[in-house]
Amino acid sequence: MDQPMDHRPTAAHDHRRLGRELGLFGTDPLIGAGLPYWLPDGAVVRHTLEEYVREAERAAGYRHVYSPVLAKVELYETSGHWAHYRDDMYPPMESGAEQLVLRPSLCPHHALIYRSRSRSYRELPLRIAELGGMFRSEPSGVLGGLTRVRAIHLNDAHVFCTLDQAVDEARAALALIARAYDDLGIRAARYRLSLPGEGGKYVAGPELWRRATGLLREVLAGSGTAYEEAEGEAAFYGPKIDVQIADGAGRESTLSTVQIDFHQPERFGLSYVGADGARHRPVMVHRSVIGSVERAVAHLIERHGGAFPAWLAPVQLVVLPVSEAQAERAGDVVRQALAAGLRAEFAGQERGSLGARIRAARLVPYQAVIGEREAQDGLAAVRLRDGRRPGAVPVAELLRRISDRVAARGTGLWAGA
Repeated sequence: MDQPMDHRPTAAHDHRRLGRELGLFGTDPLIGAGLPYWLPDGAVVRHTLEEYVREAERAAGYRHVYSPVLAKVELYETSGHWAHYRDDMYPPMESGAEQLVLRPSLCPHHALIYRSRSRSYRELPLRIAELGGMFRSEPSGVLGGLTRVRAIHLNDAHVFCTLDQAVDEARAALALIARAYDDLGIRAARYRLSLPGEGGKYVAGPELWRRATGLLREVLAGSGTAYEEAEGEAAFYGPKIDVQIADGAGRESTLSTVQIDFHQPERFGLSYVGADGARHRPVMVHRSVIGSVERAVAHLIERHGGAFPAWLAPVQLVVLPVSEAQAERAGDVVRQALAAGLRAEFAGQERGSLGARIRAARLVPYQAVIGEREAQDGLAAVRLRDGRRPGAVPVAELLRRISDRVAARGTGLWAGA
């Protein structure tokens, strides 16, 4: 039976160090603190993760949109961000008679997309998703690697639904998160119901808070999820379910969230025409499956020590000829793998001895060694990243097996071995 490796995060797996060593991302003072750039291998991981999320969302009935990263101050005055979140926002930029702000959140934009035309109850639930950029004015002292950045790419979505649909939609969002964690090899440290605390950072409306909190408790109870309650951790406009993860040092952070929001539909005057012909206020369910791409990749680096699940790995297969005599055949295998949609790489003698090349490719899920016998018989001697050696198999079978594991996602490498 296929047994996935358990890459437990340790201090040695600090994503900042591994990110540099593996050529995934970097920073430069001329760009600025908290503004990392992505190198080719890191961009592959990020792109693959983004496409995975989009595919999962499409299958769950979400429709994708794009919205601008700038908006007028008036938008955030309407949403409540300007009054309750201004300290975390960048200052306005003058553009003629207008003041524009880099957005700290996508939800006001999605509220306007919903409001762009009249809606009927027959359209609900309406699920709108976007992987969009947003910006937070983080103090320089808290910035670090990919976990705390100033330019964030958030996997965000908002479901506009009736009150009767809200619990089911929020519960489905939790299930989507759980499936993604299984595929990514992520473990939730705990689930937290984040509630308001004392102070003026929260919007008024005790009844709306009470209703939203009651519905989220119903969501958690119905999904059988154990959770803890934490005061002072809510969003300024409502309570939320936070899925907490932990790094190798045991430090917790929030990766995924589910929220039920009565506040913003009211602030934006959102409505739909019900079966009775009257106008009704929708409920807004906020949810993020993997949170920000930056934080998700940081956690994946630490969780797996750079040995990403095969479907997510920057290079999935490395082909190693034993000698120059097998180089042409090894090159053919690489071309076949690329044609099959796999990310494959040739590692010839210019990279050193066979042993050195095998060690250099230790984080690649699959290694195919091509010796004299393999070249003659159309075989590849397979080495798996976890140390197993399934032996020599026909090249076509190897590529099929890898393609099947990639398509299945998850963390396993080799079924039936």
